[in-house]
Amino acid sequence: MNTTEETGTEIDVLRVFCAGDGRHGNALGVVRDGRVHPDEASRQALAKELGFSETVFVDDPERGIVDIYTPGLRLPFAGHPLVGTAWLLDLEVICPPAGEVWVRGDGEFTWIEARAEWAPPRTLRRYGSAAEVDALEVPEPGEWIYAWAWEEEAAGRIRARAFPGRGDGIDEDEATGAAALLLTAELGRALNITQGRGSQLLTAPGPDGIVELGGRVRLERTLMR
Repeated sequence: MNTTEETGTEIDVLRVFCAGDGRHGNALGVVRDGRVHPDEASRQALAKELGFSETVFVDDPERGIVDIYTPGLRLPFAGHPLVGTAWLLDLEVICPPAGEVWVRGDGEFTWIEARAEWAPPRTLRRYGSAAEVDALEVPEPGEWIYAWAWEEEAAGRIRARAFPGRGDGIDEDEATGAAALLLTAELGRALNITQGRGSQLLTAPGPDGIVELGGRVRLERTLMR
């Protein structure tokens, strides 16, 4: 029996960069068997239907080869999809189109090593206080804005919100690993970022332009399409 034709596509829905109590985190769809959507058009259509900020298609679970889509774009690199998929598949290396990404776990957090230049361009916009960031309205579609402010500069604690500006239904991104990499590279220090409703992202700059990005991941549900 062809279970793909009978039952459709199985998609694991994760929450990535959860708070310490397991709440929040950015939703991620992972299609473990990428063969059921073998071409870019069908993958883009499913990502649009699901409506998550990103959906990952796993092309080789042993070698960690993955393909990442927003509802409207294919991405060479994205932070929360790689952290989530590496956790789900228990990988030591994960390979998006941008390059080889090493993974480690410390029990609570899953960490990836990536280069800030792999991240898509973002406007990093600093505000004077966390309250100002909290009070922001969603801007009109346009540039991709990562709004941030220090909560406690000495401790590296940051309040952030992300506005993709794409007009694809994602008005605000709950937790954005790529933007956290860019901010870490710009500031040159380890950060503890609270983003969105309360998601937590940890970063640490490493040697040769590498930045570590870590967060908690949980499996929310499995659905069929």
